[in-house]
Amino acid sequence: MARIAGVNIPSNKRVTISLRYIFGIGPTRAQEICGRLGIPDERRVNQLSDDEVLRIRELIDREYRVEGDLRREVAMNIKRLMDLGCYRGLRHRKGLPVHGQRTHTNARTRKGKAVPIAGKKKVTK
Repeated sequence: MARIAGVNIPSNKRVTISLRYIFGIGPTRAQEICGRLGIPDERRVNQLSDDEVLRIRELIDREYRVEGDLRREVAMNIKRLMDLGCYRGLRHRKGLPVHGQRTHTNARTRKGKAVPIAGKKKVTK
């Protein structure tokens, strides 16, 4: 199991798939990294030499912002919006959708489990 950017990437998967386990590297960046280093798409992590793993590690450290640095930057951006008190910041603070989605019926992921309103009983005559 190779360790790149502080993450243990799975060794039995292809390199382009395994690199996606690193926060900040998706399909496009994984393909780009393999292309720049000349690693074939069908190569698996356990077939990589120590030199190739070292080259991948150095390229990611030098060229890309991943894992802790990226998480910190995203958190700081959200905190800045909340401190400004702008609309997006208020939505983050309240735990509601930020990008204009409807909340009348959906948005259960952001709002949490539906809570029934107490004290609404049927009145009989």
